[in-house]
Amino acid sequence: MSLNYDLIALDVDGTLLRDDHGLTVAVRDAVQETAARGAQIVLCTGRGPSGALPILGELALGGTVITHNGAATVKSEDRSIVNEFAMEPGQLMDFVRYCREHGLHFDVNTAFDIWVEQLSPEAALMYSRFHAEPIVGNFEQEFPKRLVKFTAAGPKDQLDQVEKEWGAWSVGLKAIRSGDLFIDVHHPEANKGMALKQLAESRGIEPARILAIGNYYNDITMLQYAGMGIAMGNSPDAVKLSAQAVALSNSEDGVAHALRQYAWS
Repeated sequence: MSLNYDLIALDVDGTLLRDDHGLTVAVRDAVQETAARGAQIVLCTGRGPSGALPILGELALGGTVITHNGAATVKSEDRSIVNEFAMEPGQLMDFVRYCREHGLHFDVNTAFDIWVEQLSPEAALMYSRFHAEPIVGNFEQEFPKRLVKFTAAGPKDQLDQVEKEWGAWSVGLKAIRSGDLFIDVHHPEANKGMALKQLAESRGIEPARILAIGNYYNDITMLQYAGMGIAMGNSPDAVKLSAQAVALSNSEDGVAHALRQYAWS
C-alpha cells in the first residue's frame, strides 16, 4: 500500500482523544501504523508541551509538536523551541481586568509553564486532566516573560458572551475559541495553520502532501492549509464546512477510520 501523505497533523482534544481525554487502542494503533508506513506525525494542539508530550508518549512516538494553538512549536527529544510567537505582557491587561471583574478563571502561558493567580480545587482538577501543573504567581508584581497564550475558562454560556465582546476589541492580539469552556488569546500571527506551514516548509513538504484532522474553531486554519483537511463528526458546522471531508466522531474512533480511508491506499 502506498502512502498518500508525508505529514499527518492531528489535533488532540476532541479529535485524537475521547471526551474523557482517553486514547483508544484503535486510534493509537492506526496512528502508529501510519507512522510505520513513513508518515511524519505532528500533534497540533491548544495544550502546552506538558500536556501534549505525554500523549505523544502514549503513541510511542517522538518528533515535533505544535502547541498553544501554534504559538509554540517544540521538539520532544530535547524540549527545544523551534518557533514561538511571544506577546508583550502589557497587551494582556485588558483581558486580565475583564476576567477579574467577571469572575472568570484565567492563566498565562510561556512555552513550557502555566501561571495562575489562584488555584481552586476545581481548577486543579481541570488542569490535571490535561497533564498540567500550574505555578501560582503574583501578577500584581510582574508577569512572566515571553508569554505565548492567555486562556480564560468558564461556563459555555458565559464564554459565548465573552467571545462576542473580545472579538470586537482592538488590542493587537487575537482571541479564539479553543473549546466550549475555553477562550485563548495569542499573538495575531499565531495559529495552527501558520505553525504547520512553517514546519512543513522547513522540511520541504508541500501542502498537497499534508493531511490534517481537527474538530474545533482553532483547527480551521490547519484544515485549510493542508492538502486534505478532515473535520471530526463531533465538530461544529463551521469547522465541517472548512474541511474537505468529515470523519466519524471522537467517540467512534474517527481518527482511526480517517487515517485508514485517506492516509494510504
